[in-house]
Amino acid sequence: MHIVLIEPEIHTNTGNIGRLSLATGSHLHLVKPLGFELTDARLKRAGLDYWQHIDLTVYETTADFFEKNKGRNMAFLSSHGDKDYTEIPFEDDVMLIFGKESRGLSHEIVSQFKDHLYKIPQYSKHIRSINLANAVAVITYEGLRQLRA
Repeated sequence: MHIVLIEPEIHTNTGNIGRLSLATGSHLHLVKPLGFELTDARLKRAGLDYWQHIDLTVYETTADFFEKNKGRNMAFLSSHGDKDYTEIPFEDDVMLIFGKESRGLSHEIVSQFKDHLYKIPQYSKHIRSINLANAVAVITYEGLRQLRA
C-alpha cells in the first residue's frame, strides 16, 4: 500500500506515520509544502532510528503528485466522505490519501474525487477529526486485514 500525506504540518505525526509505513511495508509519499524540514530532529525522533529505512517519495506540489500517479487506484480520507473506510477497495497498490492536520484535504480534491472519498466514523458531536497518525494507522491496518482475508 501507499500512504500519501498532502501538506502535512506536524513533524511528530509524520515521524510516527513513517515508522508505521515501515512496519506495514507501505510506501510513504509526502507532498509539499511541509510544515517542517525533513532534516528536523523531532521528525527523526518520532520515527526513531528507522527513518533511513523508510520507502519515501517527496513531491514538490499536489499537481506534481497527481501527474506522476495518474491512473492509480486512490482512496481519499476525509470527514466529509459519505462511505465508510471499510468500503475502500483495498488492493496491494492502493494509494491512501490524507490531508493536512489543520484543514484536511482541500475543497478542490474533495470535489474532484467525491466518488473515492471515505471517512472514519466519529461518534461524538464534540470532535471534528481524529489525529492524523491515528487515522493513518486505522486505515492502513484495515487494509492489511482485508488483503490477508
